[in-house]
Amino acid sequence: MKRRTMLAGVGTAAAGSVAGCTSRLFGGSPDGVALDPQEDQIADSEDLAYPAYGQSLPSFELPAPLADETFDSDELDRTALVTGVFTFCPAECSILLRQWVTVQRRVADAGLTDDVYFLPITFDPERDDAAALRDNAESIGADLDAGNWLYLRPETPERAKAVVEEELGIGFERTTDSDRLPGYDFTHLVVTLLVNPDGVVERAYRGERLDPERVASDIERVAAAFDDE
Repeated sequence: MKRRTMLAGVGTAAAGSVAGCTSRLFGGSPDGVALDPQEDQIADSEDLAYPAYGQSLPSFELPAPLADETFDSDELDRTALVTGVFTFCPAECSILLRQWVTVQRRVADAGLTDDVYFLPITFDPERDDAAALRDNAESIGADLDAGNWLYLRPETPERAKAVVEEELGIGFERTTDSDRLPGYDFTHLVVTLLVNPDGVVERAYRGERLDPERVASDIERVAAAFDDE
């Protein structure tokens, strides 16, 4: 990761002031985070399948076809939201990404467009080609022209499995036993990771019905904790 300087005094907490299971693991805030421990985290970070509070985002490189570039997580230099989705999803993914769009607008209103990435990773590269990803952006209202919303598309289903499930811990399973979609569907975990510019996870929000105000506020606090060096 490109290391940046975090402003002193942000996000520290005494162990006794934190409720919930994260306090047992950290005894306060670990190094490299801006926010206090996540009180609604369902288990200690080390016991979760995906990277959670205080843990590093795994290393991966994936194409961003609509931006004609490759995203390298080791070169992350701004706050980011990361999740796994498939755009043909008839329910939960659409709900989640529409919440992300609301957050994208809140971030723009706060003047932080250039300080935040929105990184939905498809685990269905067979159907989610560039045209499908662009159609999804238009459908949900994502602002691609802002330059901070990057759909990431693994080259193959095997690569999707390696990055999304094995590295990021966002489990998914292809199934033909579904009446939601013709052909095939996916059962999958729904989780959004909030990652700081040093590649450390600050929050892991579970479920598709995010609170956009909470997420935008967390993003603003993380972005404010890091200077431009």
